[in-house]
Amino acid sequence: MTDANKGANITLYWLEKSRSQRIVWLLEELGLTYTLKTFKRTPEMLAPPELKEIHPLGKSPVVTIETAHSETPLVLAESGTITEYLCDHFGGDKLVPERYAEGKEGTLGGETEEWMRYRYFMHYAEGTLMGFLVFQLVMDRLKDAPLPFFLKPIPRFVAGQVEEAFLARNILGNFDFLEERVRTAPGGGPYLCGCRLTAADIMMSFPLIAASVRMPFKERYPHLARYVEMLQEEDGYRRAVRKVEEIDGKFQAAL
Repeated sequence: MTDANKGANITLYWLEKSRSQRIVWLLEELGLTYTLKTFKRTPEMLAPPELKEIHPLGKSPVVTIETAHSETPLVLAESGTITEYLCDHFGGDKLVPERYAEGKEGTLGGETEEWMRYRYFMHYAEGTLMGFLVFQLVMDRLKDAPLPFFLKPIPRFVAGQVEEAFLARNILGNFDFLEERVRTAPGGGPYLCGCRLTAADIMMSFPLIAASVRMPFKERYPHLARYVEMLQEEDGYRRAVRKVEEIDGKFQAAL
């Protein structure tokens, strides 16, 4: 256990092909010592029931924190909540931009552009982007549903209509938006919130890396493509991948 842990025992419950990898990266970036417990998905691609023993919803990521003065472990769920809590208590200042511009401390509207972007993308990752990407995954599976050959055209037609009428324009609209956000990052970037890595970049890493595998966008979104490549070259990200591979044997950021 490192001094950074403040005497706490931290455990991350990691589910394959899930968003848990972001929390592994965060823990590495904060220099924390932690235990990583991995779980395999069921044949239906669901989380195993054992995860419900940790949190009632049986989802991942989940983090538990044990301290000498607590009778029961603190249980944290939801990636954004976990990220903000760990940053609050374990030296995460380096991953959070300065909130107020000089001379405007505590004033309404006195926040820096870097901080406003940080706060926005901390919520945008799950609140907007992931919803559309998961919806696309559902449509892809609908098109490949195990049905008799004479029935297969029906779900494919339905999925195609949903994609054409609603899904494609929203996904592309979000990528258009992100391309512009990366291009106009404060100080020239190269990160979403400015010149240094933030917790918001870590939150955004999973949906963007996973999306880049399924829907390559290098030609249409050159700035966004370079940003995604850069995230995968970060030392903390690479350490997180190696950590998962040591425990689980393999790693893939995938929807």
